[in-house]
Amino acid sequence: MTDTTLDGISSTGVRNGTASTGPALRLHGKADGVEALAPSVEPVAIPVPAPGQCLVEVKASGVNMSDVKAALGHMPYAIWPRTPGRDYAGVVLEGPAHLVGREVWGSSGELGIRRDGTHTKYLVVSADEIFEKPSTITLDEAGAIGVPFITAYEGLQTAGGVKPTDVVLVLGGNGKVGQAVVQLATRAGARVFAVERTAEPYMGHATGPVEMIDASSQDIAATVRERTGGHGADIVFNTVGSPYFEAACAAMAPEARQIFISTIDRAVPFDIFRFFRGRHHFIGIDSLALNGVACGKILDALRPGFETGELKAFPVQAGATYSLDDAAQAYAQVWNSSRDRIVLRP
Repeated sequence: MTDTTLDGISSTGVRNGTASTGPALRLHGKADGVEALAPSVEPVAIPVPAPGQCLVEVKASGVNMSDVKAALGHMPYAIWPRTPGRDYAGVVLEGPAHLVGREVWGSSGELGIRRDGTHTKYLVVSADEIFEKPSTITLDEAGAIGVPFITAYEGLQTAGGVKPTDVVLVLGGNGKVGQAVVQLATRAGARVFAVERTAEPYMGHATGPVEMIDASSQDIAATVRERTGGHGADIVFNTVGSPYFEAACAAMAPEARQIFISTIDRAVPFDIFRFFRGRHHFIGIDSLALNGVACGKILDALRPGFETGELKAFPVQAGATYSLDDAAQAYAQVWNSSRDRIVLRP
């Protein structure tokens, strides 16, 4: 391991005295709208890790919709002021000797919400949250994987996992969580249908066929049942919520599970008879409830798939990377449903 110096801190964990602060994005109160969002970049003292902690130099940090919603005050338990950001990839500068110099990745439902997060140059986390990133992907890519893949994995595992005999229906298949679900489901050998509002091809990676459904011109439930000989979907991963709720329920096979991670409207029409006669299961997933250790363990479980190439990181385009100074623009891109994975490089 070489002893390189990064912004005044040695990669062996010894501070050389040339830097005492690093830049961090700061939010001092909620914005009334994304156009009013004006996070400031401020010098923050480089934190000193306690025993059992690591100091990480953040190289890349994905911007998630939850980061933007929290900045707009949509999460009542978010603290003010704070540094936002949940996902990160970087290099361990200080901490237990066996971790120093490692390229790592991580995420947490607490980071950037209940405590200062990852849209910063230097981050302190527990050593228990530190997991080495896959060697096959870049730091930019590693910093952009967290929330979408963690949400997809947690949902599918909570639903009992995916079997090769399963039919999986993904509502919002070209969204980032949707693409992660498709990757995991096709990797497991399942038959996969993906729905979008209009006619478009599947835009992500998959290790098996993905049958696209155009919600503007096709009946979702009728199409799935017709193509599966009347069976329907064993797992429905509803990344959108209320707009697809009725169609998703109508597509469910006996004993099917429907997973929810978001919604537009809170109230939906619910056919109790179809629910209990179908022996259906509804599963709510909130990745904000997962701490850094739980998220790290999920990423570590996914790492072999990225190492073998069965799973692929989201491509990070040059035009989708931003400095902290341009964070407001990055947040606006996410809010406006950019198809790119948006990444900050602190």
